[in-house]
Amino acid sequence: MSVPIQPLAALIHHAKHVLVKALGAVDTIRFLNQFRAGNGDYTGEREQLFKGDTVKSIVADIKAKRSNT
Repeated sequence: MSVPIQPLAALIHHAKHVLVKALGAVDTIRFLNQFRAGNGDYTGEREQLFKGDTVKSIVADIKAKRSNT
């Protein structure tokens, strides 16, 4: 059994139509805006941000901050 695969542009058009019909235009736009590509180098930033930390030390920091509030 083979399943026809439609071109990506057609799939995107159909998906947007379905979303607008189900959610309305405003909520469709709100939903789709979640998936915009970001910028920067998160991997590099993460390495600098957590340099020298372990999972245990990060968890301890989180717990300490939670107990202070």
